[in-house]
Amino acid sequence: MRERRRARERRRAREFELFVAGAAGRLLHIATLLTGEPASRPTPAAEELLTCALARTYAVWDRLRGDDPYERTRREMAAHFTHTAWRHRRPRGGLLDRLPPRERLVLVLRLYEGVAEEQTAAQLGLPAERVHALCLRAIAEMRSRRPGPEPSPA
Repeated sequence: MRERRRARERRRAREFELFVAGAAGRLLHIATLLTGEPASRPTPAAEELLTCALARTYAVWDRLRGDDPYERTRREMAAHFTHTAWRHRRPRGGLLDRLPPRERLVLVLRLYEGVAEEQTAAQLGLPAERVHALCLRAIAEMRSRRPGPEPSPA
């Protein structure tokens, strides 16, 4: 009995390690975008966000049964980010740091990850119209503050 249990635990750990090896880079990039940290420097807040999401995914690994672990981890990351968004209000020099946390989350889910508007709305507990408005506002904000062309030296 103990042998089977140990074998099952080893198999579970091996499966999870393979998943993390394949998906960690993209998931860390999502976490970096969400936290607003610059990708060129160490990203402790993004790493913490990803670690929490991966821990929660591992906790339910046996119950996933056909569910996409990447999708599950992304949902866990979005949920954790939503609950800790107050930590990520201060500008940190990242690509999306000028956006408020909710707009940042909607923009990453909708445009970077390609999650449907209805799914994003359901995940965040918002009406689809609100998600649409947040996405449009975030896009407008990013376009309005886009750096202009460098002045040519005369």
